[in-house]
Amino acid sequence: MASLVAYDDSESEAETEPVGNFNAASQMKDTPDVVKPPGQDFASEAPGVTEGAVLSTKHGSGADPAGHRLPLVRLWRSDPGSCPSQRLQWPRTEPDVTFPTGKPPPPSLWTSQTPAGHVPLAAAHFRRMKLSWGTYDSPEPSFCVQTKSETPGKHGNSLQKKRCEDCIVPYTPKRLRQSQALSTETGKGRDVEVQGPSAGRAPAPLSMAPRVSEFIQPYLDSQYKETTIPRKVLFHLRSHRGPVNSIQWCPVFAKSHMLLSVSMDKTFKVWNAVDSGRCLQTYSLHSEAVRAARWSPCGRRILSGGFDFALHLTDLETGTQLFSGQSDFRITTLKFHPKDHSLFVCGGFHPEVKAWDIRTGKVVRSYKATIQQTLDILFLQEGSEFLSSTDASSRDSADRTIIAWDFRSSAKISNQIFHERYTCPSLTLHPREPVFLAQTNGNYLALFSAVWPYRMSRRRRYEGHKVEGYSVGCECSPDGDLLVTGSADGRVLLYSFRTASRARTLQGHAQACVGTTFHPVLPSVLATCSWEGDIKIWH
Repeated sequence: MASLVAYDDSESEAETEPVGNFNAASQMKDTPDVVKPPGQDFASEAPGVTEGAVLSTKHGSGADPAGHRLPLVRLWRSDPGSCPSQRLQWPRTEPDVTFPTGKPPPPSLWTSQTPAGHVPLAAAHFRRMKLSWGTYDSPEPSFCVQTKSETPGKHGNSLQKKRCEDCIVPYTPKRLRQSQALSTETGKGRDVEVQGPSAGRAPAPLSMAPRVSEFIQPYLDSQYKETTIPRKVLFHLRSHRGPVNSIQWCPVFAKSHMLLSVSMDKTFKVWNAVDSGRCLQTYSLHSEAVRAARWSPCGRRILSGGFDFALHLTDLETGTQLFSGQSDFRITTLKFHPKDHSLFVCGGFHPEVKAWDIRTGKVVRSYKATIQQTLDILFLQEGSEFLSSTDASSRDSADRTIIAWDFRSSAKISNQIFHERYTCPSLTLHPREPVFLAQTNGNYLALFSAVWPYRMSRRRRYEGHKVEGYSVGCECSPDGDLLVTGSADGRVLLYSFRTASRARTLQGHAQACVGTTFHPVLPSVLATCSWEGDIKIWH
């Protein structure tokens, strides 16, 4: 059963967790990260093959040979609006970096050989600003600077000059300070009102760029070959005021630069997580926590459900509600039917799983079981069957922990799939083989056959992470060679699917990492989210 813990709404001012060790010398040497041994199929495994295999990886030191720490981009938030401020936090030992005023050449971030002095993508769009002693304004992004006047007035120049020369802050009358504070608060209130829609209001249309991202374009026509293990953080997105429950890339490859995030702060957001790391739009349609949201297969709509019993289908291009329904329970999981996109299945704090038809706005089927909560749903066999993970378990063996259903007849195919006394908070399907994986509260990932009778593999188990009651997600890479999962201690673990050995461990977050997902097109991009409320894009 997924834990719901209290969280603090206060803003994080500094990052307390290590982002991970990084060696500049290791970038110049292109070494394979994943060793792909000749593995066996699911049905022809040898008894002693996989459990003892270990995939060794070397972690570099935290500094480069020159003694300087590499620059790292962190995107911080200054106000609760939908667009976080993007500020560069440079180490003090880093030498001054200046960028030309003209348009910089297109960067190449997705290559494996990167120079030691490489500047990240978000840094290439801004210029480094040196602040004087009396200046309290922090550097702002270029799109914010352009909206302001370029040359300050004479009074402002003389005041700054006097502060620099005398190092004395001049006295400001109390009446003037009060008027300045009042005008500042009024301006902030206007900005918040424009950026973030309140609950119950129709959101503004999403400004989606018609062109394809310059980083995704070269990979659209080429076949996905091999996944590269990510090494460092590209973007650190901090805009949610509560835990982020799940994240999902847009399923349309041409629009896969957009990332959907779902949070307990009653909102879900759409990000440009490949080019700029900016929040494109914030949706505040629910009055309670939003636990589940999914992209439609067409990539133009988002279906969301929350603890307020409400279901909403939002059109991103127009900002209108194409469908709104009221469920009988708090919703924790949603899945579109893989063939008929007008149907979806939802579950939550209720003994039933229900299938809805968007065209009629009504429930068309119900799947009843003697359970209390549905944790996750996974479609099999092109939509003719689906699995539901529940919180039902007994003392000696788990009964009805994973249930297989026939979608059309609502008949129960099997409820004796997982025979261990652990609940399974999340399920995922392998992209190329007829198997699926289940995240268990026993701190391991179990492997099952995706065809009846859904037998579990006793020889292959993925261990080393912690679940501890969180709804920790797991996923396979698009090529099927890697398996990624979060952990209750904030780590991100990657396993070799064939050998079940650990390929790499990323020190991702300060609190539980509950969501991980590979980019569907780019071979080295990974997104993770945490119970702390932040999102990281790795490459």
